[in-house]
Amino acid sequence: MLNILLTGVGGQGTVLAAKVLAQAALEKGWQVRTAETIGMAQRGGNVVSHVRIGNKGEQVHAPLVSRGTADLIIAFEPAEAARVLPYLAPAGTLVFATTAVQPVTAALSKNPYRASDVIANMERALAGTQAKLVPVDDAALTKAAGSRKVLNSLLLAKALQTGCVPIDVEDLRAAIAACVKPRFVDMNLQAINVAVGE
Repeated sequence: MLNILLTGVGGQGTVLAAKVLAQAALEKGWQVRTAETIGMAQRGGNVVSHVRIGNKGEQVHAPLVSRGTADLIIAFEPAEAARVLPYLAPAGTLVFATTAVQPVTAALSKNPYRASDVIANMERALAGTQAKLVPVDDAALTKAAGSRKVLNSLLLAKALQTGCVPIDVEDLRAAIAACVKPRFVDMNLQAINVAVGE
């Protein structure tokens, strides 16, 4: 059983990324269950998508990932990564974008929100565990890909490169072709090429 959590803020494409990942798993004949817990997503609130995959023929009875069981977390923003850190399994992998999305409360605060502080806190929290942190320079990758709209495809490709999920880049390409609106398919496939260095 694979437990995967995707998290970000409204508008970053978290829900679509979960759908693509689920499609890739379905194409392999695995049972998949997904669910979303969405706050004030349209106002920049947090979005968490749960993807549970029976990759060894297991039945997946519940869609929600429990605390401490996520084999993989894909975070579209550092603070959202920190928010779901308790869900990461002791030997899990956290792939996260390093660019901060400033919430309104931070903009009004005397103490600005710095991604570097959040990342340092996560590193301290996971020190001494077998968990793996994989920071992704999303600003450079989205610039190379030509659009921030493909952040979800970039992060999925980077996460699959870690090898912690038995889904490969070709599976991802096929799932994107099946799930993404036709006019955006080429843009997302190009983003995968950028992410994997092709």
